[in-house]
Amino acid sequence: MNLHEYQAKEIIESYGVPIQKGMMAENLEEAITAYKKISADTKSPVAIVKAQIHAGGRGKGGGVKLVKNLNELKEVSANILGMMLKTPQTPGGMEGAGKLVQKILVAEDAYAPDFDACKEYYVSILMDRDRQCNVIIYSTEGGMDIEKVAEETPHLVHKEYIDPELGIQGFQLRKIAFNLGLSGVAFKSMTKFIAALYKAYLGADATLIEINPTLKTGDGRIIAVDTKLSVDDNALYRHKDIAALRDESEEDETEVEASKVGLNYVKLDGNVGCMVNGAGLAMATMDIIKLSGGSPANFLDVGGTADAQRVEQAFKMILKDPNVKAILINIFGGIVRCDRVAQGVIDAYKNMGNINVPIIVRLQGTNADIAKELIDNSGLEVKSAVLLKEAADLVKEVVS
Repeated sequence: MNLHEYQAKEIIESYGVPIQKGMMAENLEEAITAYKKISADTKSPVAIVKAQIHAGGRGKGGGVKLVKNLNELKEVSANILGMMLKTPQTPGGMEGAGKLVQKILVAEDAYAPDFDACKEYYVSILMDRDRQCNVIIYSTEGGMDIEKVAEETPHLVHKEYIDPELGIQGFQLRKIAFNLGLSGVAFKSMTKFIAALYKAYLGADATLIEINPTLKTGDGRIIAVDTKLSVDDNALYRHKDIAALRDESEEDETEVEASKVGLNYVKLDGNVGCMVNGAGLAMATMDIIKLSGGSPANFLDVGGTADAQRVEQAFKMILKDPNVKAILINIFGGIVRCDRVAQGVIDAYKNMGNINVPIIVRLQGTNADIAKELIDNSGLEVKSAVLLKEAADLVKEVVS
């Protein structure tokens, strides 16, 4: 689950990570209130207005602005709230439709009073699956696209791997600060910053924490100016407070609907809808579709209880995508009986009555022969297959 910047900052601050102070606003009145409080606290009329969407690169699309007085705050806030913000990370990139901005963050100018003495760094924490441990990725080139830095100047990107049994060690904290070229107060501040950030990563069951930029101020403090935080969905039962922060308006509508009925659905950009039981079989099914000349339109795991109601819900999810030209149902009958799935397909097809794309059903396992007979004798426009190759050939036939 992804979080907004203002939410992520509140979480990491609770673990002792210094942050750029700010207040969230959903309308102009709240923005004015936030600005007045920030100005009073900092004794400065300068503030930063940031669009709150689940995408990076907001500044490139005009979603981050500096304001120097109340009038500028009103103008900038009015322009950003309600805009369709396009960034390299929104759907379709800078040429896409963008995302609607419904919230802004009014934040302090963390670079004051000595802008020239400030320095930006990059810090992130995530899981390295190859090494089976967490890794801290950091660089002196903060505030930039880290992918571009890694490609053009890979020697400027450092990695520190954390032993899962020992946890982060003092020498590793000092090594990070040293590699960032820090000394004195800033050196000590960075070690404390990284230690608190790693504590937040573990405590929140995060899959990613990215601080870009991580700022060294003129007086040697280290603070998080921007924060991206993703939390493991499977751990949300331990974090009811974090789960309550979910912003469904930032997520794909169909994916949200699927999660509410217990379906594992992820929208893709292809033309063949998939309905499968089991994540491994779903991945294999997508490979089959690609090999047959098609492209998967979704990942959809219906689980082990593929009854008529569940199959009908899955059909509805898939058919919401106008790009779908065919549907491949690939079920292995282990826990679930194939004949029950077949009957579910037939019942769902009859109940919906408006399925106008070819459907290919491949059922293998318990009662697969009975299932094939049910499909073949149903009188519906459904093609059945037994082998994976048969399914692939049928997909190729309908999409070519």
